[in-house]
Amino acid sequence: MKKIGLFYGPLGGSTERVAKKVTTALGSENVDLIPAKDSKVSDVEKYENVIFGMSTIGKETWEADKSANDWDVFLPEVKKVDYSNKIVAMFGLGDQITYDLHFVDALGLVAEHILPKGAKIIGQVETDSYDCRESEAIIDGKFIGLPVNEDFEPELTDERVNSWVEKIKNDFK
Repeated sequence: MKKIGLFYGPLGGSTERVAKKVTTALGSENVDLIPAKDSKVSDVEKYENVIFGMSTIGKETWEADKSANDWDVFLPEVKKVDYSNKIVAMFGLGDQITYDLHFVDALGLVAEHILPKGAKIIGQVETDSYDCRESEAIIDGKFIGLPVNEDFEPELTDERVNSWVEKIKNDFK
């Protein structure tokens, strides 16, 4: 497997902890762990295998509150990349209790921008073990990436991450 660029944000907190768990599960020698806020188009273009890790703080605040998330800086760069030769997996952190109408919406927002640019997205997850009313991350009846709820289901994170990594690692080039 070629090296994976794992772009994540925000720094610190749950998203970074999950990014490190994904890196460990894939083998740290296989992953470059890269903060999203400092990344440019050229950084993403270096990799054929890409993982994006993000949080969702409710659809309205993700882009509106510039202090809330490093992805407000990174998303314009993500939109410029040609994904036709890339395999992309994504994980998103969210709260399916408080934000049950916007649970991990950020995954859907990113997919909306990279799918038309040729991204092959891997790592879809069944919705049956999650309880939310709506999510822009549900595409064709599945989450487009791995949802993680560290606020109310932290005891499930390791199992979900390890299971997801087993699913995606053989799909990378």
